[in-house]
Amino acid sequence: MKATYRTAAFSLVAALSLTLTACGGSDDGDDNPLTGSSGDSGGGKAIVVGSANFPENQLLAEIYAQALEDKGLKVTRKFDIGAREVYYDQVVKGGITVFPEYNGALLSTAVDKKSTATGTEEVNAELKAKLPKSVEILDSAAAEDKDSVTVTAETAAKYKLKTLADLKPVAKDLTIGAGSEFKTRTQGGVGLKDVYGVEFGQFQPLDAGAQSTLLKLLKDDKVQAANLYTTDPAIVEDKLVVLEDPKNLFSSQNVTPLVYKSAVNDKAKSALNAISAKLTTEDLLDMMKKISNDKEDSADVAKEWLTSAGLAG
Repeated sequence: MKATYRTAAFSLVAALSLTLTACGGSDDGDDNPLTGSSGDSGGGKAIVVGSANFPENQLLAEIYAQALEDKGLKVTRKFDIGAREVYYDQVVKGGITVFPEYNGALLSTAVDKKSTATGTEEVNAELKAKLPKSVEILDSAAAEDKDSVTVTAETAAKYKLKTLADLKPVAKDLTIGAGSEFKTRTQGGVGLKDVYGVEFGQFQPLDAGAQSTLLKLLKDDKVQAANLYTTDPAIVEDKLVVLEDPKNLFSSQNVTPLVYKSAVNDKAKSALNAISAKLTTEDLLDMMKKISNDKEDSADVAKEWLTSAGLAG
């Protein structure tokens, strides 16, 4: 988000100490993910597509890169850079020219930390008004990867849970598992109490990278609720139930291209907007299952989706 994930996902917590030489995915032989010239895509220089250091963001960056290349544009990949605290300034300064962002987290962690916007339109309106003049967001996709409170089908049936509000009378008897920061975040334990009146009896904190442990605890009923992200393949595979959030405690986290204005031309913007017009959360779930569970290569998964969506030849 969210905000936990795309503000501080399990896989991003450790990234703040990432050195800039720890990189993979560059296609130009440069070991530093933040070097290289962005240039004007209309003038023959490469569009630099960057990504954070977790698989979903790398997949999205690969989708962007392939779509741009399909339009005859030169692309340099600068993947696996690190957390937003590392890469955001590089986009603002033009070292990176295209980045797959999550709109709610971009707003609340990099642009306006005091923002209370939650819905997609509200979040994007604030971004457009408050982003530095050198950058802009393009169209947001329907696809989101946001925080959720998720339970097993058995727990949902036992306590008649469909929405977060349904937890109020029973949460005192339940344990929630999440990253340690979830307990004190507005988009976390604090917000659950303030917005829905939900207070869990126990909180089970987990360290960075403990997603598999969290899933095991949930499936073994050691915790009865878990803070999962909505594109986690386990949600579909294990038939888990994501509790609805009608009051938008967890802000919108639509996949949204962030671009350095002067380095992307209309052809590039059109290609990126076409992706946003097609990409759904279900698409992300399906693609991440192929990468995480079936061990398919992200470049192959990206190409397959672009072809199926009619966005590549």
